[in-house]
This record gives sequence, structure tokens and C-alpha cells, in this order.
Amino acid sequence: MADSKDPIENASRDEIMGLQLSRMQWSLAHAYQNVPHYKASFDKAGVHPSDLKSLSDLSRFPFTAKEDLRNNYPFGMFAVPQSKLARVHASSGTTGKPTVVGYTKADIDMWAEVCARSIRAGGGRPGDMVHVAYGYGLFTGGLGAHYGAERLGCTVVPMSGGATDKQIQLIQDFKPRIIMVTPSYMLALADGFERAGIDPRSTSIEIGIHGAEPWTEEMRREIEERFGIDAIDIYGLSEVIGPGVGQESIKTKDGPHLWEDHFYPEIISPETGEVLPDGEEGELVFTSLTKEAFPIIRYRTRDLTRLLPGTAYNMRRMARIRGRSDDMMIIRGVNVFPTQIEDLICANPKLAPHYYCEIRRDGPMDTLKVVTEAALDAADPVTRVVEAEVLQERIKIMVGVTVDVDVMEPGAVPRSEGKAQRVFDLRRK
Repeated sequence: MADSKDPIENASRDEIMGLQLSRMQWSLAHAYQNVPHYKASFDKAGVHPSDLKSLSDLSRFPFTAKEDLRNNYPFGMFAVPQSKLARVHASSGTTGKPTVVGYTKADIDMWAEVCARSIRAGGGRPGDMVHVAYGYGLFTGGLGAHYGAERLGCTVVPMSGGATDKQIQLIQDFKPRIIMVTPSYMLALADGFERAGIDPRSTSIEIGIHGAEPWTEEMRREIEERFGIDAIDIYGLSEVIGPGVGQESIKTKDGPHLWEDHFYPEIISPETGEVLPDGEEGELVFTSLTKEAFPIIRYRTRDLTRLLPGTAYNMRRMARIRGRSDDMMIIRGVNVFPTQIEDLICANPKLAPHYYCEIRRDGPMDTLKVVTEAALDAADPVTRVVEAEVLQERIKIMVGVTVDVDVMEPGAVPRSEGKAQRVFDLRRK
């Protein structure tokens, strides 16, 4: 793969939209003809693929939700026979049946291409060594990053997640230029380097490509300062393809550009389903344009963001995800997102950037407890009590409700080796 943009990355908006329309017409027909769920849902909504005459006509078609995938578990949403599948992936299924996704050989090739495009946009170049610390296996992160880096012409270290001491050893010995890992585990690696007496800024890493979980500008600042690197946002989800749906440019660092030649984005009102204009915040929805095995039509991601004009590319950007509609905590009638709390924690140098939230119901009202930990130089009990009070007051100012705060000793908050779980709803227990 050449060290330059693909031709479509230099295309005009008119050219991009023309390509989107022809590919969308194919994708809708492919789904309708080969997936019983889509035929039934289109028929119920009174629409047919031939009704799509313009991109705006997509709003007439029904949404796909995660529950639809679970109801068709395991292979009911596939549009090709099993003999045509090159690979399957699946979610963890921690809250129900896993969602299963499939790929033909052409799908794998496309996925590798958009991941390679993403790494290049993030500053990667052929010949770079890339340390992949996303999990391998059924999770799409590790293999998606792996195939993309190889497609770009990089040398891949397929480390996977966990084994922090081994990660540190290999980074020291192999000297990769790029690391691909969740932002929460990147901070856990920083802690590991420091425990080993190694300054994270002394490593060979120049670029971190981070995704698989929402993260904030404050967390970016924390990663960049502790490692002395550029921390870049990659976006993806397995239902759409995996990592590589969108990528932030290292030149602008202003949100991931979405690869609109393969994935068509919409922003809708989470309450009404109405399509919102670019610039307004709502729920991100995707329609695949080129996928063979697992076409996805108007998939509700639950990610809350905005669509913005392109900068480094003519393809549109998405603003940093404010949160997920299913992670939103409603405390005494007030909407609270983990990312709001994360901003306040990361902005305080006396707190370490590790935390989780507990929702309980003690009586008629829900209560929220934020558990974080002190930085090494603020670990004494008196300082921890003071910082808990400070964080409690700052959260109250920001969201208007009082929450409980516990600032624990350094290292007391469990470290994630993959996607960090930020919210524990103890009302269900």
C-alpha cells in the first residue's frame, strides 16, 4: 500500500455522495434479498430498496438495534451462506447473548484497507513497528489493528491485552514507534513503567492510537504528557466492521474522520428517531455500504456525538463521544455521563486517572458513588479526604446533584486490560 492517500480520500463532497448513493442502493437490495430480518422489517415499514432515490430517502427505512442482532443469534443476520464466511467475531455477551458478526474474504480486505488508512491518518508509515495491545480473539480490536498495520506495511507485535510487565519488557526491547491500545490501559501501562522505575517519556513510542471506549480531552492530555507522544482517536464497533470506521488525523486532532465511502453516518434524536442536521448532537447511526456477509442498515450505536465538516479530509468528522445513551446515569432526574466525571478527575493532578461509578438505591432515591484514587504524592489519608470533598463539590457544580466520593490509596482501583467498565449498576443485584 502506497504511503499516500487513497484517491477517494481526495474526492469532492459531490463525488463522495454520488459513490455513497450507488453503494447504498446495492447494500439495501443485498440486505433485503438475503437477510429475512431485513425483508420483514422493510416490508413492515412499507419500503423497498428501489424507493431509495437520494441519500435522504434512507430516513424512510427502519433502524436496526442490538436487540435485533441478539434475536437472530447466531447467524440469522448473515447475507451469505456459511461456506462463504472467512471469519466470525462476537461481543462478550456480558449483558445477554453475544452479538455475532461475519466477514467474507472481501470484507476482511476492506477492513484491512480502512484500518491501514486509519493508521496512516494517525501518523503511521510503512516500516513502522506497531505494538498491538488490543485484545485478540472474538473481540475485533486486536485482529482489526493487526491486519491494518500489516496492510500498511508495518511490522506488527501481536501482544494482545494484559501481562503488563511483559508489555513493558517488549516495548523496551523491541522499541515500537506506535502503540494501539485502549486509553484506559495506556494509563495502566504508564503506571507500570513508573513502578518499574522507567520514565514513560523515555520509551520509543511516538504515537498512541486509542479507541474501543469513550475517552475525554483530559485523558488525551494525561496520556500525551505522561508518555510524551501524540494520542490519536480511532473509532469503530464490531457491528459496523470493527476498528477503522473512523480515524482522527494526527495533523488536526479534531475528531475522527469517518470513512464515508464504506460507512454512511446519520445523527438522530435518541427519543424520536428524527434525523438531525450536521452539527446537532444526537445518537450516531451507521449503514454499511460495501459489506457482503453482514450488511447493517441504520444501526443505532447508542454513541452520542455530532457530525462536523471534514478538515484533513473531505469526509465528515464526528465530535468526541460525550457518552453512550445506555451508559447515561439518571440521578434524581439529572443526566450524568461517566465522561463528565472523567474530565474532572483527569484535570486534578492530585488524583490518578482511574475511576468507576456505582449506582445504588437505598430507599426511594438512586444514589451515585464515584470511586477514584489518589496520585502518589497525595496518598496520605488527610489529603485523600480533602480531595474527595473537592471532587464532590466540582461534580455538584457541574451536574447539579450531590454524589458520594471515595478517594482510595494509589493502585486500589482495578486496572482494565481492555475496555474499562465505568458504571456498575448495583440496583439490579
